[in-house]
Amino acid sequence: MEKNEISSLSGSLMSTKITSLLIRELKTGIYAQAERLPAEMELAAELGVSRTVIRDALGNLENAGFIERVRGIGTVVNRNIVELNSRLDFKLEYNDMIQGIGFTASADNIILKEEPADENIAEKLEIDQGARIVCCQKRMLAGTVPAIYSIDCIPLELFGKVNYTALDWSQPVFDLLSHYCGLTILNSLTSVSATNATPMIRAKLDVKEQPLLLLEEVSFCKLNRPILYSLSFYTDFFHFSLLRKKF
Repeated sequence: MEKNEISSLSGSLMSTKITSLLIRELKTGIYAQAERLPAEMELAAELGVSRTVIRDALGNLENAGFIERVRGIGTVVNRNIVELNSRLDFKLEYNDMIQGIGFTASADNIILKEEPADENIAEKLEIDQGARIVCCQKRMLAGTVPAIYSIDCIPLELFGKVNYTALDWSQPVFDLLSHYCGLTILNSLTSVSATNATPMIRAKLDVKEQPLLLLEEVSFCKLNRPILYSLSFYTDFFHFSLLRKKF
């Protein structure tokens, strides 16, 4: 693992960051061929974090199906799940999703505007109708192929004194929220449907007759606070998988 990655991990959400790091290592890093992960104590020493953080991160991985912890055997890697790309039940940034299937990710056609929240967005973000929100629309490319068109809405108040217009909105919105608002998204509530979208969006994605896959999401930080409302329109460039677990 890269030392600069490890040294940058800090704060109360360390286990979430360690989880992401371990997923990358399971897919393309030092554990890419591993059938099992090292013991908790060994992982904690390697990453320079506490066993509690490692235990929480492994719990996250197990809930996502990447590993199974078996008493007397250890932490077994589920290669069938690790090798899946574009999981519909697993929240990834667009860049990670595109890079995960072997393409260079980039963003263009960025439209940034400030506007009042309508009734629907106000309800989703639990803010007053008419409260100011920042909306960013952009197109994501996989290489040169249009793959996703996104609309992200964030309450303006979250930026505090930060000049949001000076930020690089080609970056993942999760990163912007983390770096400039001090907020980390922990989970998202997603509605999935097929849509024709608007003529403008269809033109941006260069689609003709085929429908698009729409993911309408509300994303939450700590204490179940909604901080992001998103509409993501996917072309058939992606082939999604869904892990369904029996309880």
